[in-house]
Amino acid sequence: MRKPISLDLRQRILISYDQNEGTREEIAQRFRVSLGMVKKLLQQRRHTGDIACRYDRCGRQPKIGAVHRQELRKLLSRKPDLTLEELRRAAQLDCTIQAIHYVLEDLGLTYKKRRSAPANRIGRTLPGRGGTGGESSHRWARHA
Repeated sequence: MRKPISLDLRQRILISYDQNEGTREEIAQRFRVSLGMVKKLLQQRRHTGDIACRYDRCGRQPKIGAVHRQELRKLLSRKPDLTLEELRRAAQLDCTIQAIHYVLEDLGLTYKKRRSAPANRIGRTLPGRGGTGGESSHRWARHA
């Protein structure tokens, strides 16, 4: 990927153009940039009055902005077990389920399904096929 040209170089190109030091093609050759870059720089200055790099404005804009992110947080704080589809409907978002998933992940919010009954604190945590007695305890022992 190419890096944007510096503000200093942009200024020198425009000064050279404004002082009629050559055609756009000649200025592009002198500063070793493309003719398209000179044209875009002139057009940007004419339309916006700014010559700074606009690299951060390119690409697809996210559908879920800061306001939506706050709303998702509020919804989940009130009802933490909402599904992604329910979140999308509640926040009235026009995006994919995956987009909501990535935003929640970015916010550090995760969804963990809970059991309908409390976990048994004295029962086995690993499913076992072995019977009772000493034999099954050897099966789960760590070997060095």
